[in-house]
Amino acid sequence: MARPGLALSAARGPATWAGGEEPLASALVEAVAQEADVECQVGIADSLSGAVLAARQGLIVEPGRTPDFLAPWPLDSLLACLPLRRLRRDARPLLETFARLGLRTLADLAALPGKDVTARFGPLGERLHHLAAGTHHEAPAMTRPAQDIAVTSTLDPPVERTDTAAFAARHLAETLAARLLSEGLAVGRLAIEARCADGAELVRTWMLETTPTTMELTDRVRWQLEGWLSGRSGRPPSSGLIHLSLTALELSPAAAAQAGLWQAPGQQAEARARRAAERVESLIGAGTVQVPRIVPGRDPRSRVRMVPWGEGECADESGGDGSAPWSGALPEPSPSVVLPRPLPARLTDVQGRELGVDIHGQLDGVPGFLSIGDGVANSAVDNAGDGEVGMESVLLWAGPWPVDEGWWTPQGASRRAYLQVVTDTGPPRLLVRSGGWWLDAVYS
Repeated sequence: MARPGLALSAARGPATWAGGEEPLASALVEAVAQEADVECQVGIADSLSGAVLAARQGLIVEPGRTPDFLAPWPLDSLLACLPLRRLRRDARPLLETFARLGLRTLADLAALPGKDVTARFGPLGERLHHLAAGTHHEAPAMTRPAQDIAVTSTLDPPVERTDTAAFAARHLAETLAARLLSEGLAVGRLAIEARCADGAELVRTWMLETTPTTMELTDRVRWQLEGWLSGRSGRPPSSGLIHLSLTALELSPAAAAQAGLWQAPGQQAEARARRAAERVESLIGAGTVQVPRIVPGRDPRSRVRMVPWGEGECADESGGDGSAPWSGALPEPSPSVVLPRPLPARLTDVQGRELGVDIHGQLDGVPGFLSIGDGVANSAVDNAGDGEVGMESVLLWAGPWPVDEGWWTPQGASRRAYLQVVTDTGPPRLLVRSGGWWLDAVYS
């Protein structure tokens, strides 16, 4: 299995056994349809790329005809021949470079001297050249991922006390640790599941950097159950626990995870902080300890999202990888300090007339002076030191960047405009125009 949906195999031996390549292809299609209840296509050719692309058309390419078969295919078809997502991600910019150089088909790339392609574009360029020429025969060796290991316990009679539940958890932790040790596996995530007699369930997943010991497993389960049974994580269950399970997820060979020869500075403090956060979360409830995460967005305030601690790097909720452009987004770098609440500000021209932003997203004048909030807010934000209300001369400014979003929601559109200003006093600021002027963030 090269990747989900693509399986590769040498064809000569199976074809001899099946009575030929065509009977082999028919047998594979029938077996997949019967066993998996899905349709598939089989392709056979002299090279890896030829077989993959032939499978897309359900063809058997005659021996020696693979280069001719590959010649008219577009360059981006090589992405289907790369088994790893990392390789496909790295290959896309290189294929775009080939296209800008005038290469359109696999024949165009295959016609280039292989040594020149390797010297100019490195190992990945060499790999793509071999795939385009039909001379790449190496099938990727992919290991089957280890199955999740789950240990369960039925509690009879139902358990309502934390100490009794901790005793059952210790037995499960010992069993799970012994199975991981005997199979030589390291665990990346641990799922804890508890179920009550009335059907209420608690499921919690922990991210792990190293395989925990039996004591660490027991502590994690005990802390989680203690917070749940005592009601600290919300409403306490109305009946006792009848089921408890631990599941080791994201398993890998233990020898593949290697720690440093010496412990890095600050690693002990980080481990203590992690244990403290785990303990706090077990007391006040799952999901209550949160950490900031930077997400794609147009302005600094919307780019910071609080996520539950310990959930790991979850996928971006926007559905992208964060590299797509955001129309109207502020340019880099981002402000170093985003105020908890915007402070009122006043931006005027040299005659003292307050400026605004017209319907085209442009300033209706040239900024001359800026004043922010009252004396306390002014001194706290710009570190002027005197704490007095005063007008600051605007030396430089950039923008505005208008943002018009949310017009499709029942609440209506949110219209605002951002402006960067540099004055003769204090650090650069980020202003936002929303009804009036507000100080939203500060650059260091």
